[in-house]
Amino acid sequence: MNTTPSLSFAKLACSRGGRQLFQDIDCVLEAGRWLYVAGANGVGKTSLLRMVCGLAPIESGQILWNGTEIHAQQDAYRQDLCYLGHLNALQESLTVNQNLIFNAALAGNAPEPARMRDVLAHFGVRGRGEQLVRHLSQGQKRRVALSRLALSQARLWVLDEPFVAMDEAGVRMLADLIAAHLGQGGLAVLTSHQQVDIGKVPAQMLELRA
Repeated sequence: MNTTPSLSFAKLACSRGGRQLFQDIDCVLEAGRWLYVAGANGVGKTSLLRMVCGLAPIESGQILWNGTEIHAQQDAYRQDLCYLGHLNALQESLTVNQNLIFNAALAGNAPEPARMRDVLAHFGVRGRGEQLVRHLSQGQKRRVALSRLALSQARLWVLDEPFVAMDEAGVRMLADLIAAHLGQGGLAVLTSHQQVDIGKVPAQMLELRA
């Protein structure tokens, strides 16, 4: 990571169906830090994450990456961004390796086969690379999704309820993965109904209120 990345919100607001979800959100997240987005159900946590990912329009205010609005640098921003939600977003008709290669290609990367094997082994799905995703258990699919995250070279990770339906070992594995990413100067924005420690890095809190 050659530059020091930063993500910031300036007077950010969002409404749905004529109802104000949140407004006047100001926040700065710097390299090596993670932002925990909290708030009651329906207050707009997922909407905020979708805005950060460029999947929903910004109604009011700004989202800036390295000091520049994200819509003004869409291609570069997408390469710096990796999203993981509570759904695995895997193509069931493709093999594990094909899913990993396809996802990396979207960001302009091409992971080495040896690196993919090592990552799959680390996440407990050794030898599954040529298996169709539809033949995996739900737990194995989740571990493939984590492998995809581990192979990403993106500096900003956006994680929407990433710990849902994970066992204790899986929660610890993902928390350690995020901690390693932060240790390399990355950033993470996440929502979670579970209290999770991310290494020794304290959460930077953002509680949304209407």
